Amino acid sequence: MSSTDNQSPKTADTTVEPAAHKTVEVIEDRDGYLDAVRKISAGNGPIAIDAERASGFRYSQRAYLIQIFRRGAGTFLFDPPAIGDFSELNSAIASEEWVLHAASQDLACLREVGLNPTRIVDTELGARLAGLPRVGLGTVVEELLGIHLAKEHSAADWSTRPLPQSWLVYAALDVELLVDLRDAIVTLLTDAGKGEIAEQEFAAVLARDVRPPKVEGWRRLSGVHSIRGGQSLAVARELWEARDRYAREIDTAPGRLVPDSSLVAAAKALPATRHELAALREFSGRASRSELPRWWAAIEAGMAAEDTPVLRVPGDVIPPPRAWSERNPEADRRLKLARTAVGEIAGERSIPVENLLTPELLRRVSWSPPQPLDEPALRSVLADLGARDWQLDETVQAILDAFVEASQPVEHADDAVS
Repeated sequence: MSSTDNQSPKTADTTVEPAAHKTVEVIEDRDGYLDAVRKISAGNGPIAIDAERASGFRYSQRAYLIQIFRRGAGTFLFDPPAIGDFSELNSAIASEEWVLHAASQDLACLREVGLNPTRIVDTELGARLAGLPRVGLGTVVEELLGIHLAKEHSAADWSTRPLPQSWLVYAALDVELLVDLRDAIVTLLTDAGKGEIAEQEFAAVLARDVRPPKVEGWRRLSGVHSIRGGQSLAVARELWEARDRYAREIDTAPGRLVPDSSLVAAAKALPATRHELAALREFSGRASRSELPRWWAAIEAGMAAEDTPVLRVPGDVIPPPRAWSERNPEADRRLKLARTAVGEIAGERSIPVENLLTPELLRRVSWSPPQPLDEPALRSVLADLGARDWQLDETVQAILDAFVEASQPVEHADDAVS
């Protein structure tokens, strides 16, 4: 990453409405795709890229539209299900810098079609590190470029075919401004002495492994913690798994079939018959009724299950901080003092505290600090947990000082009187 544009960012009082956009077409065949690859290859500078999924509508997280902009080449919108493999495009641009906004949301679906960057600038993350108070694409574009970017189609069903022209214009604008936005954010970061920090953070996003699905996905069921009893938990598990299988089969978001609240209500009620299940007030949606035999079979399987689950499973889980004062008072004191110290650094550096050091890392090292407690050991533990070099440089000494202070005897008011 280098600062290629030293212009000062425009302020909001220069905001202008964007001009009417020309008609946008989607590339849906191999010939059009290969022609676009040649044009993109002939362009210059970073590759702006974005992807649109159909979260909330489809089971999969696949891309249903991929948008690319490059200076000297133009804007290209691709239909991934129609095109299939993007390996030719990846070969042409993999070594270039790619610009994305909130890259972690799109990298998995881009990699699924063969698009795998080696260098990125994440404008959302860059805006956070620069200290901007709001980092949504529309807000940042307006603040730094002085252009109002409407976001009315962000939650649309992008698996729709054909895609409406207004949606395509919205999608095109998302990438056409990204390179200019990149230049403005790089300037902010460079001027603030945060260029190296940003490089490390962008590399970390790129290197982050895609999380494997949890073995027991049903434990993510909203409201599951309100369920009591192994049999009810077994029913909740079977209902969740039946819904998940059916949602995958018809490529529909599980929550659109039967909401979590309906599954939880059925698991709590433990209806004795299919009629009782149908009579549940919370179990009245269209898929709840049309697929009633499916859900009833799941309830029967749960009722017959011998391997009834427990609500909480043992694992590498630390208690919530609110319980620390009773369960581990010294850890509670360590966390409170370290959290204050890290918060002060975050304020001084104008970096959100969660970006300076992930709160989960601070909780873990506070609960179980290294022994012996010294700077190299603390640095090593945090690095093993995933902290980057710059985060360690900024926070380790302050955390160590807080831990040492926490280990000192607490001075009572009577003892303080001389």
